[in-house]
Amino acid sequence: MEVSSSYLPQAVFAPQDQDFPAPRVFISPQRYIQGRGVIHSVGRYLSLMQARRAGVLMSQRSSRNEGEPLLAGLRSAGVDAVVSTFQGECTSDEITTHTTAFSEERIDCVIAAGGGKCIDTGKAITFRLGIPVVVVPTLASNDAPCSALSVLYSPEGISQGVEFYPNSPALVVVDTDIIAAAPERYLVAGMGDAMATWYEARICLLNPAAVTAVGARPTLASCAIGEVCAHTLFQEGCAAAAAVSAKTVNEALESVVEANTLLSGLGFESGGLAGAHAVAQSYTAISHVRDNYLHGEMVAMGTLAQLMMESRPEEAIRVAEFFATVGLPVHLGQLSLAASDTDAIALVSEAALGFPFVSNMPMPVTTEFVRSAILEAHHLGLSVSERVGDSAYRRLQG
Repeated sequence: MEVSSSYLPQAVFAPQDQDFPAPRVFISPQRYIQGRGVIHSVGRYLSLMQARRAGVLMSQRSSRNEGEPLLAGLRSAGVDAVVSTFQGECTSDEITTHTTAFSEERIDCVIAAGGGKCIDTGKAITFRLGIPVVVVPTLASNDAPCSALSVLYSPEGISQGVEFYPNSPALVVVDTDIIAAAPERYLVAGMGDAMATWYEARICLLNPAAVTAVGARPTLASCAIGEVCAHTLFQEGCAAAAAVSAKTVNEALESVVEANTLLSGLGFESGGLAGAHAVAQSYTAISHVRDNYLHGEMVAMGTLAQLMMESRPEEAIRVAEFFATVGLPVHLGQLSLAASDTDAIALVSEAALGFPFVSNMPMPVTTEFVRSAILEAHHLGLSVSERVGDSAYRRLQG
């Protein structure tokens, strides 16, 4: 995977003297605020930054749904807003367009309100302008909000690389009323992304050669956070999904939103990535997969593949049973693929080797090794799906 950034954290954190090991580094946003109705108070929260004029990056959908309460809250706090519309992909051209537009407006910060790609675009813009980013997720579908990086894509939606930033978001504001109003599939996809956090952090903690995305060793704190993240999903995931299905907020939903957003974000960035995300990101090389499935749905399949790489079938069964219960994919057919799609599986297996974090796995990883793990996970998932059923998956995908 290409790293596209003028800031390279490895140059900062990796030891200059090879006699010393990599340091432990913990990265986090300055403040995380979650609760019902908090979108109305974003303007008040900006007083923490002394911001009086804000750029606002939103998709057309977010403008229709969340735009009015956000902008009204800014007005009531005396904050001027300059709105720019996000077009759907975090591409170099999209970043340049909004950076140019905002550079003429003398803004103090950018508020990125939307899904993961809108948020990542907002981070990239503020890095170029040298101002803080305020993140207002409208979905709990991935762990992008809290991180100091963006995943870049081609206009067609193919993963192109990662851009790192020296500063994490100044504020992350998550309104759980908004999350509850979104389709259930997005929350469930976020669980797929978040579940990988613990299993990847554990790999990195146990492998003394593994490093996080910034070239550091994982902290105990980030690994503990990852473990709590997985525990929260196992305990509260079904009740949280039911709450979103009913368009209501309960304590289970609050806990799972925190797991999907804060715990997973802190856990992956300071705990490390491994095989799960290498496989997941590689699925974007298949056009009908990237066009029809969410990041967290691909990560769910990647997590099962990683557990098979580790020879942990019992854990894979437990994870797959949870995934099947909430409606995440557990076999290739649920990503519109099949074990007989040898060319597609070969493409994914080869692409996985291009992601540097696959080297955090504690064993040699080859194309054949990845291919075998994908197929083993597929057959395990088929068995689980036959036993647990696929009604939740069909309901969410229908």
